[in-house]
Amino acid sequence: MKRDQTMRPGLARLLRLAAAALATAAAVACGGGDAADASVRQAAAQLDTLVPQWMARTGVPGVAVSVVHGGRTVYARGFGVRRVDEAARVDADTAFPLASVSKSLAATVMAARIPPDAGWDTPIQQLLPTFGLAYPDAQDNARLTLGDLFAHRSGLPDHAGDQLEDLGYGRTEVLARLRHARLNPYGSYAYTNFGLTAAAEALARSLGTDWATLSEQALYQPLGMTHTSSRHADLQARSNRAWGHVQANLSYDSYGTQPARYVVQQPQRQPDAQSPAGGASASAADMARWMALVLAGGRWQGQQLLDPVALQAALAARPGGTYGYGFNVGPDPHGHPSVSHSGAFLLGAHTAFILWPEANLGITVLTNAQPRGLAEAIALAFGELALGDAADGVLTADWLAVMQGRMRGLYQPLGQYAGQPPPETPAPPQPLARYAGRYTNAYYGSAQVTPNADGKTLDLVLGPAKVLHRLRHWSGDSFVFELQGENAPPGSVSAVRFAPDERAYMQIEYYAEDLTRGRFDRDADTP
Repeated sequence: MKRDQTMRPGLARLLRLAAAALATAAAVACGGGDAADASVRQAAAQLDTLVPQWMARTGVPGVAVSVVHGGRTVYARGFGVRRVDEAARVDADTAFPLASVSKSLAATVMAARIPPDAGWDTPIQQLLPTFGLAYPDAQDNARLTLGDLFAHRSGLPDHAGDQLEDLGYGRTEVLARLRHARLNPYGSYAYTNFGLTAAAEALARSLGTDWATLSEQALYQPLGMTHTSSRHADLQARSNRAWGHVQANLSYDSYGTQPARYVVQQPQRQPDAQSPAGGASASAADMARWMALVLAGGRWQGQQLLDPVALQAALAARPGGTYGYGFNVGPDPHGHPSVSHSGAFLLGAHTAFILWPEANLGITVLTNAQPRGLAEAIALAFGELALGDAADGVLTADWLAVMQGRMRGLYQPLGQYAGQPPPETPAPPQPLARYAGRYTNAYYGSAQVTPNADGKTLDLVLGPAKVLHRLRHWSGDSFVFELQGENAPPGSVSAVRFAPDERAYMQIEYYAEDLTRGRFDRDADTP
């Protein structure tokens, strides 16, 4: 999100660092014939030992892995349990939330149904005339394309719209409210779930359907991906599914110091609003089918399911960057060109895949816990072993330690007052009733501030979900509230500054990605 640096979650940035260690469609040959097959088989066999060892080091409850080579699934296996408090085991058909790996699946759905006359260059307003952003030059809305949005180059700030989802807004309302977001220059890169979702939604609506149905018809059903869906309800209804887990008593200081003790996250992460960008679920076995499709240039069982031109464009980095359309693009640590993506929910999922196209090789790793670097580490280790970079089968790095170090920043608490004690001699507040009332922000909607019965705190309620923040006094007209959730690690704190005079507004540090930088104006009829 485009916020003050102290409030930026940095999830996309850190996952891109991980993906860079993974992440062109021009790829590497890993030898030929029997020698390559043997190398891949040996590398896959080593996963039987490596995965349980690294699960023990992190405490992650469940993992599923699949490998494809030469158009065949050569490995598909589950490890551990679906949920930590039950005995049911993970297998190759266990469905996991994919988080941002959904973007790569969505790109292939687009490649199957995108208008062939214009492809990724189709203007979004041609398909969804109501969508627009607050560009200084209104003509930029007319030239904003599906590809711009899938490549995160619309100018929307980092993770724009994610907080709206947290407040309970559905997809249609989030996309409408993006017109009030504070923009970066058109064409600049910033990772946005809802920008990509806008492009996918535009295509689905233009075809007279919804995104989940389009994904089924264009991709999941033709490939026989029977454990895959873009609806959260479908995942919830499966008996063989992984549950999201979070670390008990997680703190930034304790991260990575020992195997975590995980508990089932309740409620489970519900990402339908951003389904094309983060709401798909799939099994490792189904992901193997999808990897084979991409590695085969969009062909499946003798049929061309994807437009090869659109697919090739998705797998190519945009000029000056390392991201295509829904895919990370770039060399792995040993210089082998690859395409990849990572995905994570702080509320309990972590996934990754890497494809080495000319080697006709790919791996997917799905886990059911907060990101600990395990998914990328397994994929990187396999790549080293399969492509011959690990001399005598000895890895060149402890990839789990490397990836865990890179993920640590995800758990850095947000906010200018995070980790700080309250001031010893704070200036007194005004009577709490002076701050009460209904406030409005064009981007976030209405907010209600009410003095709490304890006489010391204020209740701040926002959004359709009636999200409650308990405000405690900091100093003068400044208050704070604790944050925790998908977009705020434990220990995060947001400041709220009131101006209760004739201007009558409040400014919320955490909600600052809109054009007013988080300013909520009090309604005129407030006493």
